[in-house]
Amino acid sequence: MSYSAVLRTSIGESAETKNRVTRDDELMEMLDDITGAVVDCMAKGGTVFFCGNGGSSTDAEHLSAELLGRFKYDRPSMSSYCLASNTAAMTAIGNDYSYDLTFARQLAGLGRKGDVLVGLSTSGNSGNVVQAVRQATEMEITTVAFTGADGGKLAGLADFTFRAPSYETARVQECHMAVGHTICEIVEATIHPRP
Repeated sequence: MSYSAVLRTSIGESAETKNRVTRDDELMEMLDDITGAVVDCMAKGGTVFFCGNGGSSTDAEHLSAELLGRFKYDRPSMSSYCLASNTAAMTAIGNDYSYDLTFARQLAGLGRKGDVLVGLSTSGNSGNVVQAVRQATEMEITTVAFTGADGGKLAGLADFTFRAPSYETARVQECHMAVGHTICEIVEATIHPRP
């Protein structure tokens, strides 16, 4: 049995979703603004926080790691933290307060004015990501939402919303990673230029 037809279709859809981003001037302008906000935060010694659920939580961890570790070459570490990474905090806050506060409560203790929060939610409606964006806004932390085409609640709350041009979760998440990697590449090259 051959699976090449399904493979070709899915990979082609993923590529086309990303190509739609590059052809959309509004999306490209939004990404430029988001990249500028992250670069500005890093240049001033701030921290970029990431959060998300499920696959988006591992995407958040992945992007945070690119800043903390390295992306293309050796350079100093940059301050970044994934709010979905601390299992004890997540479960304690979820148990003692509510799951919707799992990111907001951590951000209240760790975040500072001038930081950036990047919330990943394919629907744009994840309760704990929405609450984290609200908490960040109160703290004068710049808020970025990575969502699907609809944008959900986050589109009306975040300072910047990148809406991946798809309603299919897999395509949205793949697009988020392509965009996230590119932002990390630019941040690395801007803050710590290759010698």
